[in-house]
Amino acid sequence: MTVPQPQATDTAVPATLIGSEQPLCVAYDVALLDLDGVCFAGQARVPHAADNVNAARQAGMHLSFVTNNASRAPQTVVDKLADNDITAEASEVFSAAMDAAAMLTEHVEPGSMVLVVGGDGVRQALLDEGFQVTSSAQDEPVAVVQGWDPAVDWALLSEGVYAINAGALHVATNLDATLPTERGFALGNGSLVAAVVHASGKEPLAGGKPFPGIYTRALKRAGGTRPLAVGDRLNTDHVGARAAGIPGLHVLTGVSDARDVICAPATERPSFLHTDLRGLTAPHPEPVRVELDGQVWWRVGSRSARVLGSGLELQDAGAVSCPDGSAVRIDLDSYRALAVAAWDWADAQVRRGEAAELEVPEIEVIEP
Repeated sequence: MTVPQPQATDTAVPATLIGSEQPLCVAYDVALLDLDGVCFAGQARVPHAADNVNAARQAGMHLSFVTNNASRAPQTVVDKLADNDITAEASEVFSAAMDAAAMLTEHVEPGSMVLVVGGDGVRQALLDEGFQVTSSAQDEPVAVVQGWDPAVDWALLSEGVYAINAGALHVATNLDATLPTERGFALGNGSLVAAVVHASGKEPLAGGKPFPGIYTRALKRAGGTRPLAVGDRLNTDHVGARAAGIPGLHVLTGVSDARDVICAPATERPSFLHTDLRGLTAPHPEPVRVELDGQVWWRVGSRSARVLGSGLELQDAGAVSCPDGSAVRIDLDSYRALAVAAWDWADAQVRRGEAAELEVPEIEVIEP
């Protein structure tokens, strides 16, 4: 299966951190919030999530909960958020299943029969868009919509293949290869889609993150004009947001860690960094390029960082390294300064056509 790459919009977001004198919940009028790793973590709570999501709402910010999880119907998401003390309404949920159903309206007639290779989330999204649904290729569906669900088995995958081979359009809710679980990474929808593609020989249309369409469609439903995406995964949440021309806040409560952020390519970089969702209700200092003794440093707040040779250095703490392999502990503004310095250095490497890499240790950001 050939995985398509997100195509950027004409609205460019700078490939570095930006500042905001106002709390982000005031500077932006709608937050497009990821769920797992941001608002909750599986069955566990995420510290500071509920207080700050609810505070952002009270400050007047609109909320849209945007998720690649296609198995949950909107009310199920609302109930899950309520279990984590986050207030939400079903109309504020936009899932990859809903994205796929919206995409399908652009390709087939309303009321058409669609075969569902998935669960209740996909079925409900299609019904809400006015389609008929089936689980049998014998009903001659004009399209197959495939989304992850634990009930998807060989028989249902095969029904999808039968329908696609008979001419049905194949639409995938997302192409996530893996799904994080308490035991590690399990098969995600993208892996199951690959099996169907291998059997049918036909590439699907794909929705969800990291494609920009899920953000633009969620934003249209939410009604905002100054959107902010919030996510924990660089290669889905922030790639998609950046491709849609939407700035992003990255939090360290999920998959991508501080080292991942510092080493991120331009296509994956967020616009704001914080340890958690307190970043939604706080201002963010603007990075400033300064010269000290003929050397270029990047200052964020009271912290300054630079690249020296193949490593990173903090002005007040020296080289960012740990020979014993343990994580280097730094504060939030040091983390931000290191990210900007590393990105500036990496972009210069690209412009010169060079391929050197920074030596970046594991980093633990101390909570503010």
